[in-house]
Amino acid sequence: MHRAAFQVVLLVLVALLTGLGAAQYGIAQDTADDDDPREAELATLRLEITELETRLVAMRGRETSLEDQLARVKLELELQQAQLDEATAAFELAEERTQATAVEVETLENDLATLRDDLRRRLVGLYRLGGRGYLRLFLSLEPNADLLPAIRQLRFLAQRDRQTIERFTATRDALDTRRLQLAEERQEMDVWRQREQERRDTLAAMRRRQERTLAQVARERQRLMQRTKALQDKERKLAKLIGSLLEGRLSPLGGTPIQDFRGALDWPVTGDVTAKFGPRLDPRYRTEVPHNGIDIASTTGAEVRSIFPGQVLYASEFEGYGPMVVVHHPGRVFTLYAGLGELQVGKGDKLALGHILGSATDVLYFEIRIEDQPQDPLGWLR
Repeated sequence: MHRAAFQVVLLVLVALLTGLGAAQYGIAQDTADDDDPREAELATLRLEITELETRLVAMRGRETSLEDQLARVKLELELQQAQLDEATAAFELAEERTQATAVEVETLENDLATLRDDLRRRLVGLYRLGGRGYLRLFLSLEPNADLLPAIRQLRFLAQRDRQTIERFTATRDALDTRRLQLAEERQEMDVWRQREQERRDTLAAMRRRQERTLAQVARERQRLMQRTKALQDKERKLAKLIGSLLEGRLSPLGGTPIQDFRGALDWPVTGDVTAKFGPRLDPRYRTEVPHNGIDIASTTGAEVRSIFPGQVLYASEFEGYGPMVVVHHPGRVFTLYAGLGELQVGKGDKLALGHILGSATDVLYFEIRIEDQPQDPLGWLR
């Protein structure tokens, strides 16, 4: 009977050790929630950044003035702020995930310590029983004892110890995985923290740049206003001079009116036109400033000649124009030569065609007026 019981026990142990299903102790891992509002916020910010970058590229292609530069700086600030917001949101999300992983690691460490203590107690108990501990327990039954409860008890003990070992192993593996994940998340968080600080530094620098640009724009506007006012004052003074000459009831000059030679007159000096007749558009602010003649780039010292016979009405310095000559021609037409180096005529001199008025500087300013109405000289010269 004792030998038969021993054989039954061996069969039961083989079945237990080979047929027991391992109870898997899995540790649930966090996955990104598709409905996480922070993920949606990041997606929105990244879309905004893409749109701002597209606008910025287009703006850089057509930038021509300080105001364009200011608009570009403003757009760059918007882009930089959006990138900072994106970096901040991503950092906060990474920080939350890191904190959650750190809590999970701590929980796993506590579970592993508990399982380790439990396993240690069981191993100590089996050690005290010596080799084949479960078998020794079984063989300690009374000869006439019922085997079924004992087999059930033996199977329970084997399953419990095996599950404890499996939980210990699974918890240890999960802890190693989570520790590695935690290290990666902390490294990612450091990257986002650094990027956020870089964005803040860049944004601060761009705001300082915007302030400098605004100050420059203000100075340029003030300069332009002063320049425009100066040009307007020059024009008013010149118009007043012409008006005063007309008020002198000038006697009509004899000879063929200059109008008959319109389009066939010689140039007062050889050179290229650098500024045409008509209001000039300021390249920075698109503001018009008066310009009632043409600028001719000339060689310093070149001779400046009268384009038609006439009489000198004015030959002297004139504020804003330098040495200037005004000539009255038949047909009550006036020609004006300003920016001369030196004068070779005086008030009242009668001039023939091509008479030398003086020497040129690098730029000669030339006007034609009928009465006091400025005309485009290019329509008179050949």
